[in-house]
Amino acid sequence: MKPLAERMRPDNLEAFIGQDHLVGSEGVLRKVLERGELPSMIFWGPPGVGKTTLAKIVTNQLNRSYFNLSAINSGVKEIREIIKKAERTDIFHKGGAILFIDEIHRFNKGQQDALLGAVEDGTITLIGATTENPSFEVNSALLSRCQVYVLHHLDDEEVLKVIHNAIERDSYLKNLKIRILETSSLLKYAAGDARKALSVLDILVRSQSEKEELDITDKLVKESIQNNLVLFDKSGDQHYDIASAMIKSIRGSDPNAAVYYLARMLSGGEDVNFIARRLMISASEDIGLANPNALLLATSAAEAVHRVGMPESRIILSQVAIYLASSAKSNSAYMAINKGMQLVQETGNLSVPLHLRNAPTRLMKSFGYGDGYQYAHDYENNFVDQEFMPDRISESTLYDPGDNHSEKRIRTNLQSKWKTKYGY
Repeated sequence: MKPLAERMRPDNLEAFIGQDHLVGSEGVLRKVLERGELPSMIFWGPPGVGKTTLAKIVTNQLNRSYFNLSAINSGVKEIREIIKKAERTDIFHKGGAILFIDEIHRFNKGQQDALLGAVEDGTITLIGATTENPSFEVNSALLSRCQVYVLHHLDDEEVLKVIHNAIERDSYLKNLKIRILETSSLLKYAAGDARKALSVLDILVRSQSEKEELDITDKLVKESIQNNLVLFDKSGDQHYDIASAMIKSIRGSDPNAAVYYLARMLSGGEDVNFIARRLMISASEDIGLANPNALLLATSAAEAVHRVGMPESRIILSQVAIYLASSAKSNSAYMAINKGMQLVQETGNLSVPLHLRNAPTRLMKSFGYGDGYQYAHDYENNFVDQEFMPDRISESTLYDPGDNHSEKRIRTNLQSKWKTKYGY
């Protein structure tokens, strides 16, 4: 018997659950399909939210020929073969054939470039699926020819709808008497992922196969998942949990744990570029100004692993993970930008003070642009006390230096300039 998630894969938009911003009555993708148009596109979102399913629904609705590749085990040769097949089948279908590429972020530049001509001349309409930011993982030439659609985790109501839908409609499950008495563990393990939600339900049914009635409780869910952890994680989605554990170990200054979780990811075949990006983020979010060299090292490592590849990249990544975990920590830059974003959200687009505005024309000068601006380098120690923030928020403090050696010097420097203006 096929896995429950595969049995319950919807084949039309009406049966699709979630992503209302794309496929709801006013969804942008639904409107595109209603017009019969289909640009090349990239579905960007976490696992289990419907990227592959949407590609198949799109193909069915437009009656296009359909080809698919997995970026894990396909190369330029396979791409060219598909393009040739698409050219031969194009005469039987209106519009170009659809080529779906799962995990397109794993294609290198050469593989992505092999798609360009066929995408540009309409031989194929590309639909790529990725869990990674396409701005970083898809080259600009190909990205410029694609519309990017963002998919989100399902909310709790949508996850429960997926589960109830399976219980009521699956040819096997509907013959059982299944009652959901508690939902917190179901929702916890699903984590907004429809495939995980159905995997949990599948495991529960299998573990109680001798019973015709099944009462789903939090206790039963926890016990069943613990006893079937390998089955539950067979899709590989646990890599997000392991990546999180590595970052939290770095944040907690435990190099042993950081390297352990790094090894877990590498042993599981995780993309080294994915790991390198997470380390760069940690270098700024968790270490930041306590040790600015951390970001430099992490960025250099990202470039190095991109050039070197495995297995040698494991050494580079280990060096960075150990360095970050052993470094002094500060999240002051992270907190500062969060406060800044919140302040903008609360106050809107405040006017830039006139003395800070550029005045390239006579008209702008006549309006007072640039009047009163004091050029810091004309003053002692390259500093002059003047206001840079809009009047309404002139007393706001966003950056609070951390309690570490490096930022103590920053605090002292700011105090010498601004005295007590920002509460330093």
